[in-house]
Amino acid sequence: MVSWILIDFAMELPATYYSLYVLELGATETVLGMIGLFSFLALASMQFPGGYLADKFGRKWLISSMTFGVALSYILYAVAPSWHFILIGAVLMSLFNSTYQPALMAMIADSVPSERRGMGFGIIMLITSASTTPGPFVAGILYSQFGLVQGMRIGYGVVVVFFLIAAFLRLLRLKETVVNAQKPSLNELLHSYPIALKESFGVWKTLPRSMFYLFLSGAITIFGIAMVQLYFVVYAVEELLIDKAVWPLILTALFVTMIVLAIPIGKAVDKFNRKLPLLGAYVMFGVSMWLYVNGDVLRLFVSLVFVGAAQVMMNSAFGALQADLVPKEQRGKVNGFTNFVNFILMAFGSLIGGILYEHVSPQLPFLLAIAFTVPAFFVTLTLVHEPEKREE
Repeated sequence: MVSWILIDFAMELPATYYSLYVLELGATETVLGMIGLFSFLALASMQFPGGYLADKFGRKWLISSMTFGVALSYILYAVAPSWHFILIGAVLMSLFNSTYQPALMAMIADSVPSERRGMGFGIIMLITSASTTPGPFVAGILYSQFGLVQGMRIGYGVVVVFFLIAAFLRLLRLKETVVNAQKPSLNELLHSYPIALKESFGVWKTLPRSMFYLFLSGAITIFGIAMVQLYFVVYAVEELLIDKAVWPLILTALFVTMIVLAIPIGKAVDKFNRKLPLLGAYVMFGVSMWLYVNGDVLRLFVSLVFVGAAQVMMNSAFGALQADLVPKEQRGKVNGFTNFVNFILMAFGSLIGGILYEHVSPQLPFLLAIAFTVPAFFVTLTLVHEPEKREE
């Protein structure tokens, strides 16, 4: 959690103006979506071996070693003379990041008792949201003092330093949760992909059908989110004429909401129900996108409050319910498969969103994001059921 706090604070700092930074380096909205496409494809590419290796060789070594790789990738963001360097850095960062993400999520599920999973994922949201809250303020100060490009370069320098600190913490302080983890060998790592692919697809034969429909509903929603996530700040500044210096203040509403709601929602997920918060999240996200499209400063503020609430509800309930449905020894592979499909959808969602934004209508990606919440809601309502006995 300490390493996660450092990473989340650092990443949110340049993320505040990321899209405007890339546009300033010569990109267009379509190019911005193309960078998202290749970044998410790279994230998807290592999910199968990442999940397989996490289950076979353990969680710790993957998490710590790949964090070092992510740290070094961000150097390209800091020195980029054009958007092409951002593209290369994004692909490298995504490759390293995707390799350890299944292990990270599996380690969290391993470490939290079944009866406390809603609270566990809620606390994670609380801590990480609290750490990201100062990010937009610091980004706003850097923008005011140094301008967009120089302020972003300084921000990415902070990212590199904080990621290196987090990597050393993970290397020295994490404890392995896989009891019979094998020692990784280079030969096995190179030959792991086809085995991982086969096992990651095959694992679904042993899982409850509710897990598949849970995955499906989440995937539908993620595709809609991907179409708009790169264009929040662009739409606010270019279409709604929000001042760049005011944007960090509006963005802070997202993180404050997540902080306030993390523990209450986590408790509710444990005490009452996993499914209802998911349904509520889909409704709130749809409403938030409508407010954003028709926004002014107040509506944008309210919209991001709703996005924050929906994100806490979705993450707490989805993470807890997935852990309830998936046995411990299969979680790495399930996380790998789920992440793979989600990242593929996010890749094409980013590209499609950029093309629609630039060439059709800036409002259209947001309206489509609303539309995708409808099938996600009904799949969850009718086909997802909580298990009678939760997996440990």
